[in-house]
Amino acid sequence: MADFPGKVNTQTSSHEPQRSFGFPSIGDANFIKTIPGILLLAEIVVGLLVWALISSTTYVTFTAYGWVMFVSVTLWFLSIALFIMLLLSLDEKLLSVPWPLVLFVFYAVATVLYLTAFLTDAISVPPNWHFFHGHLGASAFFAIVVTLLYTASSFFAYLGWRRHSQNAAATTVPV
Repeated sequence: MADFPGKVNTQTSSHEPQRSFGFPSIGDANFIKTIPGILLLAEIVVGLLVWALISSTTYVTFTAYGWVMFVSVTLWFLSIALFIMLLLSLDEKLLSVPWPLVLFVFYAVATVLYLTAFLTDAISVPPNWHFFHGHLGASAFFAIVVTLLYTASSFFAYLGWRRHSQNAAATTVPV
């Protein structure tokens, strides 16, 4: 019994701030090495392919592609803004914003919007497959890929949100 105090580790936590919603502290650019970071980069690249392939055609003759362009370009810009915010740790400076919930809602809405854009894109591809219409078919393929990427990000954001809400309930101090 005399050696008991010598076996106790008194270190309780690291000095690094930790995020409890699934995204690591990213001031040192480790964010791009995580699964959510890789998914976000992939969403940006594949989203670029979607709208670039459509814009390289005469898509204005097909009115449905206006919706696909709106969704793909809007979510592309928002994803870039989110990536920059997370990469520079700007979310840690805005503590009043419920980031786990914001990320979950963003990804869930992006998934639904891209699903509608993919369906619109796939249904609107003309049956005659000459060069420019092949671009429209390829954009439909990349639209479903980016939809799946946003779905995976939604899953990770949901897990982070659940983890954060459970931690918040355990750390609430009654007033």
